[in-house]
Amino acid sequence: MPAKSSSNSRLEFRLPSKWRSEIERAAQLQNRTLTEFATSVLTEAARKIIAEEDQRAHLTLSIGDRDRFLAMLDADPTPNRALQAAAKRQRQRIL
Repeated sequence: MPAKSSSNSRLEFRLPSKWRSEIERAAQLQNRTLTEFATSVLTEAARKIIAEEDQRAHLTLSIGDRDRFLAMLDADPTPNRALQAAAKRQRQRIL
């Protein structure tokens, strides 16, 4: 089994002093260091965005799939033979 890598990387960015003060205050309110607070908030936001994008990507239909789906919605709702047989068996069980 390969050894796990425990390397850290650094992320640096500039922000207005007011924002830093607010972020430091929020970290203090949660009894966390600025690094702990920032990494948890950033990773949570990143995961949420990635999950939303993954979900959106999976829900996107091609034009052909969309047309087929809409045609099925518009189609006659008459049940097929298998469904009719299943309904008949269910009615017999109930009665």
